[in-house]
Amino acid sequence: MWELLAILLLTLAYYLWPKLRHFGVKYPKSLPFLPLIGSLPFLPRHGHPHINFFKLQKKYGPIFSFRLGTKTTVIVGHHQLAKEVLIKKGREFSGRPHMVTLAILSDNQKGVAFADYGPHWQLHRKLVQTAFSLFKDGQQRLEKTILQEISFLCDFLATQNGQSIDLEQPLFLAVTNVISMFCFNSSYKYDDPDLKIIHEYNKDILDTLGSGGLVDIFPWMKIFPNKPLEIMKNAVKLRNKLLRKILKKYKEKFSTDSISNLLDVLLQAKMNSENNNNGLDQDLKLLSDEHILTTVGDIFGAGVETTTSVMKWIVAFLLHNPQLKKEIQEEIDQKIGFSRTPTLSDRNHLLLLEATIREVLRIRPVAPLLIPHKAATDSSIGEFAIEKGTHVIINLWALHHNEKEWDKPDQFMPERFLDPTRSQLISPTMSYLPFGAGPRSCVGEILARQELFLFLAWVLQRFDLEVPDDGKLPSLDGNPKVVFLINPFKVKIKVRQAWKEACTEGGM
Repeated sequence: MWELLAILLLTLAYYLWPKLRHFGVKYPKSLPFLPLIGSLPFLPRHGHPHINFFKLQKKYGPIFSFRLGTKTTVIVGHHQLAKEVLIKKGREFSGRPHMVTLAILSDNQKGVAFADYGPHWQLHRKLVQTAFSLFKDGQQRLEKTILQEISFLCDFLATQNGQSIDLEQPLFLAVTNVISMFCFNSSYKYDDPDLKIIHEYNKDILDTLGSGGLVDIFPWMKIFPNKPLEIMKNAVKLRNKLLRKILKKYKEKFSTDSISNLLDVLLQAKMNSENNNNGLDQDLKLLSDEHILTTVGDIFGAGVETTTSVMKWIVAFLLHNPQLKKEIQEEIDQKIGFSRTPTLSDRNHLLLLEATIREVLRIRPVAPLLIPHKAATDSSIGEFAIEKGTHVIINLWALHHNEKEWDKPDQFMPERFLDPTRSQLISPTMSYLPFGAGPRSCVGEILARQELFLFLAWVLQRFDLEVPDDGKLPSLDGNPKVVFLINPFKVKIKVRQAWKEACTEGGM
């Protein structure tokens, strides 16, 4: 009898305590929850999480919460509330929750992607931004690096004329080399064993990130066997071993007289701190080899997988929309022709191409659910109170598929980003945040946009991308990991007749 009464009282306390603690304060509407396990039984078990959360908005509104174990998570699915979190109150929500899987990947929250808000994250993000400033458009260093790799890519595709191929490997090589030049000024050949290692650990990390299951809700469960967790640990070991080898070699030739990439910037900052002659220098503690390796790993990993994935999505949508592909090629033929190759300055002229990129980033966002934020202090979102430590997730899919903001949001319509005369790019709504916003926005956005534009412009100038002879179109359902991946597919490569003739006439 007394045991039953005690259980009843504990259950009531679990339900009522959050509300009694701040009586009269308004919190986001919550899914039902049970003692210990929280809302797990009431969350959809099948389908894509971003779509499930979007559907739940119809019942709970554009901001709602649920509990996992003892932690409260808030889902935000409207652009005004999302911008409040990301921009207006960016510092208050710039934290990152500590999760077992993310802690393994980030060496206990080092680096820039998964680090909690604090001096270490601020310092490393600032140094990454400094590195990007070395590759400014005016110096054209970034563009030249991209063009060199795309040129190699196009040379390879020309050897595949008439063949149906999976673009995964050639794209991965090109994008890896761009980010590798940015990080440590080196590149890889197709048969380089290190490239195979990079591809292997990247795949394993993507496959397992977010697949740790209950261990991220109940950390104590990591004492039990967990296959995804073991795969991730092994992948991180592979990554760190490779990066340590690179760092060791790089240190041997490092010179402060030539600062040209991310590793240079990080090592220079470390050397400056050492030369302060102050043993208590905070920056020096935050620039250990482990911190440096994690930051390079973050930029390297994010810069490769996101861009490669979006490129494949764009090709897939063009295969589904051959008339659009033809119109983009006509635009390239008219505005650029065949006497030269496209450059970034052509973005102002190839409007349909740019609109297509924007539409793919809308309909298949790189990360449908942004990496979770954490409230660093008691705050609010809209009219709702948010307590310190609450996890906050922006549902980018909901922002990009809101019927009140977008006309026919489930349809692929690049023309929505063009004015009626198709002579100017427009922003049809404020509900569009493909790279996030605020302090935690994608630090490599400029690089990604440049790569996507130049890749498409060069490839479509030279090649027809067609459905394979078996008539199999790529699936557009996707596989939502931390990055929204597309399932493998093949595309038939054909050198355009107009390009062939131009090369013959011009002796190219």
